[in-house]
Order: sequence, then C-alpha cells, then structure tokens
Amino acid sequence: MEFHPSQIPISKTFEIDNERMAPEIAAEMVKLGFSAQKGGFRVIMTKDKDMAKKIGFTIMNELNLGLRRTKQERDIRYWIYSHDNDHFAMVLIRSQVLTDLGF
Repeated sequence: MEFHPSQIPISKTFEIDNERMAPEIAAEMVKLGFSAQKGGFRVIMTKDKDMAKKIGFTIMNELNLGLRRTKQERDIRYWIYSHDNDHFAMVLIRSQVLTDLGF
C-alpha cells in the first residue's frame, strides 16, 4: 500500500458508539450509494478492540446484504486504522472510485 487510508477523500463521516448503530449506518451508506460518490465513507469507532471488531463485522455484513438487495455493485475496499488515541477509523470506498482517484 503506497498511501495511508486517511488520504482518501471522504464524502461522509459516521461516528458510532456501539454495534447497535452499525446496521443503521450501513443502511445509510447503501441509500447514499457507493457509485454516486466521488470519495469514500469513514466510520469513527471506539478503540476497544472487541467492540471495534463487532462494529466492523456488522457494518460489512449489513453493507453486503443491503448492496445485494438493491442490486448495487459490491466491489468495496476498506481499511481500518488508528484514527487517534481513542478511536479507530474504517474507510470504505468503491474499487473503481479508488482507481479513478489514482490510488
């Protein structure tokens, strides 16, 4: 990887406190659509590893399900990195948009 995920242009940032919010955030991403975006989505979550794993897993499962139901392309790339001392961040972007941006 020649770049850091924080360099990707972000269309919308979501902040999440617990895994119960993850399906709502994934549904909003599906509603906004990845193909209509010129950037990606960022999800800011807790630095607690167990909670972050649950949140990431839930978002990816709900996202794949929602994209399949709406017959949208499911070619999504994602990275998880340390955003700051208290938070992880998950960046999600469509592969074609990533290529078009030159990453």
